[in-house]
Amino acid sequence: MLETTIAAIRPLDEPAMAAARELHGRLTKPAGSLGALEELSVRLAGLAGHCPPPLPAPAAVAIFAGDHGVHAQGVSPWPQEVTAQMIGNFLAGGAVVNAFARQAGAAVTVVDVGVATPVSAAPGDGTAPLDPASPRLVNATVRPGTRDLTVTAALTRDEARAAVETGIRVADDLVAAGAGILLTGDMGIGNTTPAAALIAAFTGADAAAATGRGTGVDDPTYARKVDVVRAALERHRPDPADPLGVLAAVGGLEHAALAGLILGAAARRVPVLLDGVIAVSAALAAAAFAPDAVGAMVAGHRSAEPGATLALRRLGLDPLIDLGLRLGEGTGALLALPVVSGAVRVLHEVATFDSAGVAEK
Repeated sequence: MLETTIAAIRPLDEPAMAAARELHGRLTKPAGSLGALEELSVRLAGLAGHCPPPLPAPAAVAIFAGDHGVHAQGVSPWPQEVTAQMIGNFLAGGAVVNAFARQAGAAVTVVDVGVATPVSAAPGDGTAPLDPASPRLVNATVRPGTRDLTVTAALTRDEARAAVETGIRVADDLVAAGAGILLTGDMGIGNTTPAAALIAAFTGADAAAATGRGTGVDDPTYARKVDVVRAALERHRPDPADPLGVLAAVGGLEHAALAGLILGAAARRVPVLLDGVIAVSAALAAAAFAPDAVGAMVAGHRSAEPGATLALRRLGLDPLIDLGLRLGEGTGALLALPVVSGAVRVLHEVATFDSAGVAEK
């Protein structure tokens, strides 16, 4: 599945992008006056292969959840059981991501790809119609949490592949159900530690530059976290040219699954709106698998985690909003969704100078 998906990912369509630029030049506004929105709409036309591109709707948020063996190193003050407890909160509709999803009219799917604590909720099959009012759970556990990446590889290569292919299947299911844009979400206590390791591995950044405070850890915990990331990189020396090996050595199950979701969206020519540092660390892996997958990526926001800026710079993506967010769940991506919709709607609805009878410069 992974190789077939990678083979289906193609560059953006240049004629469609040229048509979008030409149309922008005829719309009733000064050329370039919509700034980054114009280039975003051009890229989305290139992804779709025609101009104007389809409106990015309905929207579907996929929250991948997993636990981490590195939690044993004291990198987070939160108990690991919170991962499963938050899944219950997502399914009950009580989390921030639910509030933002209701506002945006986006459906929420929670995917248990590796939660250590049993999740007590009826599973879904991932194929139900998209319904913003009813969050769904998909049970797709590869293993109950990763191993401690300071001691051994977090995952075997087969486990990493299984998680990536879970993400691909979720993307396929959501698009088949009608989704016009996918949004990344995540949940996993301690998951900013493997995210920092992934970002350092793919960008070559120092561990301290790639590591942030996650949920707001104190100075001693932050110092320990940096040491953990540095030790993991020194132990495994992951090769950025081998993305599956990097994910296996220092990644998380949700990171690998998010990489798969991104690849699946790119293969289906559907945009994927990235959330915060977990998403962009996964996006680096997706880009290493298939460089043209970047064409499907839209950076929703700039996370307060320093590694997120390093990752976005490497991907060549500019975030749409910058609000100092560091929650995860998909919250930043949901806040950016109206910006993406507006960029496309301009090409559908704004009159040209000729049709409106407005004089040009």
